[in-house]
Amino acid sequence: MNKLSLISVLGIVLLGFAGMAMATEEPKYEVLEQKGDVELRLYEPMLVAETWVSGSMSDASGRGFRLIADFIFGNNTSATGVSEDIAMTTPVTMQAEAETISMTAPVTMEQYEGRWRVHFVMPSEYTYETLPKPNNPQVQIRQIPAKKYAVIRFSGFAGERKATEKTADLLVWMQENNLTPSGNPEVARYDPPWRLPFFRRNEVMIAYQ
Repeated sequence: MNKLSLISVLGIVLLGFAGMAMATEEPKYEVLEQKGDVELRLYEPMLVAETWVSGSMSDASGRGFRLIADFIFGNNTSATGVSEDIAMTTPVTMQAEAETISMTAPVTMEQYEGRWRVHFVMPSEYTYETLPKPNNPQVQIRQIPAKKYAVIRFSGFAGERKATEKTADLLVWMQENNLTPSGNPEVARYDPPWRLPFFRRNEVMIAYQ
């Protein structure tokens, strides 16, 4: 295969990945303000499927993802009494247990070995009443009210070290702009594992008052 053909094939593959991302539903929000890499967003109420897992950020991420993926791929019971596949959405989000990561000088997430909440946002077509219920008690459904977040976006891998750096950057920005955090940082990952790192979309989100 010559160089031109290789570039063409690579372009088609990348466009295919982009199409997959565009077809995946995201939670609805309004951008209230944007300054550099930071956005202030108002999120609409949403339903999430969540689970609590223990360990490092890396270990907990994998275990939490598998538990909720098992729920949306059929380990559930619908209103008709049968299982139902639920469409995948983005992002997959994880958050350390409350009062474990300081809001002013966060410990590195590499050093944190505690409990993490991992959640998927459910497709907007569902209400709490119509959403199939998990068969596994480790997975719970929760309604989140409308909420404001400060969000910083970055590419590459959203591992412990990078997430810690971006969390610190966002907390400094919030302090400089007189915003008071009202929850622990959340790490949001939007892409499948095969996406090239420089095309990946990751975010650190912190709710504020």
